[in-house]
Amino acid sequence: MERESRSPARSQDLRFLKMHGLGNDFVVLDTRASGEAVTPGLARALGDRNRGVGFDQLAVIRAGGAGSVRVDFWNADGSAADACGNATRCVARLLMAESGEKSCELETGRGRLLARDAGHGLIAVNMGAPQLTWDTVPLAREMDLDALPIEGDPGAAGMGNPHCVFVVPDAEAVDLAAIGPGIEHHSLFPKRTNVEFVQVIDRETIRMRVWERGGMITLACGSGACAAVVVTARRGLTGRKVTVRLDGGELFVDWRDDGVWMTGPTALVFEGRLSAEFLAALR
Repeated sequence: MERESRSPARSQDLRFLKMHGLGNDFVVLDTRASGEAVTPGLARALGDRNRGVGFDQLAVIRAGGAGSVRVDFWNADGSAADACGNATRCVARLLMAESGEKSCELETGRGRLLARDAGHGLIAVNMGAPQLTWDTVPLAREMDLDALPIEGDPGAAGMGNPHCVFVVPDAEAVDLAAIGPGIEHHSLFPKRTNVEFVQVIDRETIRMRVWERGGMITLACGSGACAAVVVTARRGLTGRKVTVRLDGGELFVDWRDDGVWMTGPTALVFEGRLSAEFLAALR
């Protein structure tokens, strides 16, 4: 088996931040100065909650084009992701604190995302227009995105990553661990999918629980909250301005003409340093 490539200049003093948005937790690495190369192996090792640091997603800040800032996202299983809404808000908080500005733009696999300080400790990010064709979600073949041929008639939407959204009578009654993995790996989703179960409280409020792609139940999912509002609004069940109640707290989603804006709190938990022993074990 071919060995995974490693960075020959890996720092023996690799620092990181631990952050979260509503309990959706992240390790943030800033590699702009070091040029540290993140590999799937490093992402998996960091994501291990017993032998590493543990996270729902890893966010890697690096230099972008023409002096801009690029953010790459990794799942705990070592797979890459183009988007992560809550992690984007966390990184935006750091960049705005660094610059002293009230807004910033980040390059991501989803495209350039605008974030703003919304006041009162809240950060807002425009996650862009939802992807609403079968090939951009993506799905395996052309079909009606509002009624997928899966038991429970879920809807689909892309937010830079795929989402399968079920509208259910009682989100609390759903056994996420039993149902989530099968939907994540369903043949209709060639890149796997995040799975959301949504209970409509009223036209301005939904309750959502989520199984995230990569094999885990998370307390919140920003892109999933955006996708859930897109699906329920398209079905006429809600408006386009919706409070999403998640296990970790509330996000406010506003599907505007310029994209889907998502607003919520962030938290910086601690900063740390990966030991030489930990990094050496990855070689």
